[in-house]
Amino acid sequence: MSAEKKNGTPRTRAGGSGARPAGGGGGGAAAAMARPVTPGRIALYVLLLVGGVLVAPAGALLQAAWFPGGLLLSLAGLTGLLYGGGRATETVSGVLVPGAAWLVTVFLLLGTARPEGDFLFGAGLGSYLFLLGGVLVAVICTTVAQRRALGAPPGRAA
Repeated sequence: MSAEKKNGTPRTRAGGSGARPAGGGGGGAAAAMARPVTPGRIALYVLLLVGGVLVAPAGALLQAAWFPGGLLLSLAGLTGLLYGGGRATETVSGVLVPGAAWLVTVFLLLGTARPEGDFLFGAGLGSYLFLLGGVLVAVICTTVAQRRALGAPPGRAA
């Protein structure tokens, strides 16, 4: 019954031949790039930008306050923002906007010493793990969003 005809078109069970339709399915890159720019989409990007700026100092303070748990919680918050932005906008830009805002805030605004000698990040393991882990989370979420936008199937790349 795997090749029954219904309404004149052959139907196969899922996973039958493994053949995919031409174009990759799922809309592809052309559909992702053809999304119209609307005021709602612009407002969503601005909200993601503000979220990226706010998550950076909150995570920097939280990871220093409760070392192992605060570090995991701050990275989980960043992951939620980046992954959620990618899912909400269904574009790679939904990950890149808050990710770039986080990077600029953490490295340029919070990472420099002030004339008074104040410095938000200590020279401990937690600060370095927060910075490196945040960059790693941003790269992973961007890759996932890019594969989803291109319509690539989940799993190993062939």
